[in-house]
Amino acid sequence: MRIISYNVNGIRAAIKKGFIDWLDTNPADIICLQETKANKEDADFTSIEALGYETFWFSAQKKGYSGVAVFTKIKPTNVVYGSGIEQSDFEGRVIRVDFGDITLINAYYPSGTSGDERQAYKYQWLGEFDGYLQALKETRPKLIVTGDYNIANNAIDIHDPKGNKNSSGFLLEEREWLTGFYQRGWTDSFRYLNPDKKEAYSWWSQRFPTVRLQNKGWRIDYISVTDNLKERIKEATIYPDVKHSDHCPIYLELEVV
Repeated sequence: MRIISYNVNGIRAAIKKGFIDWLDTNPADIICLQETKANKEDADFTSIEALGYETFWFSAQKKGYSGVAVFTKIKPTNVVYGSGIEQSDFEGRVIRVDFGDITLINAYYPSGTSGDERQAYKYQWLGEFDGYLQALKETRPKLIVTGDYNIANNAIDIHDPKGNKNSSGFLLEEREWLTGFYQRGWTDSFRYLNPDKKEAYSWWSQRFPTVRLQNKGWRIDYISVTDNLKERIKEATIYPDVKHSDHCPIYLELEVV
């Protein structure tokens, strides 16, 4: 099972930058997108389906905002739109796709960069989402959580940890939540295979055009698996040279038995 997670920062904008040509290279069996900023009916996505992907969309109620989608060449056994948590579902943040006994959650975690109100909601969302996952584990113990987590976990995951210690996405409380998450039976697939790899980032600020060229980024996109799947991880990498967005795709290959 080959999985990609990718915040495209607007699927229609990404398509104009060659996204479908990239999809045509068959980068993965399952493509999890965040921040689609579109409904399926907003554009002609038949060219994506022509490549063999079945597409599932969960969009925000607000036009041009947030939204997640899963494109898959593997037939799912079940699809659930949303987490059942009102504001999260209103913002189109979670879609669940089951493949036999494995459940994939594609999530777009809130950003707190626009101010205190959204930062407070980010903490609220993290708590609610954690509860949602813990409950789901009771009946679906083999879980994968892909997405833009909007948190750089450790100093190794950000180009300037000292300068960003007061920045949303690297605040101590956020990092403690993510560390605790991994201590509660989850594995960061990239760090599992690349524990000491430095300068491995998945997002670069668009406010400063040169930062991507200089690789001054953050690793805020993750594919996490429950610990009972970690020994099935065969490959986990980041594709910084794929450029349809201010993020880049991240990749997991998981052995399915």
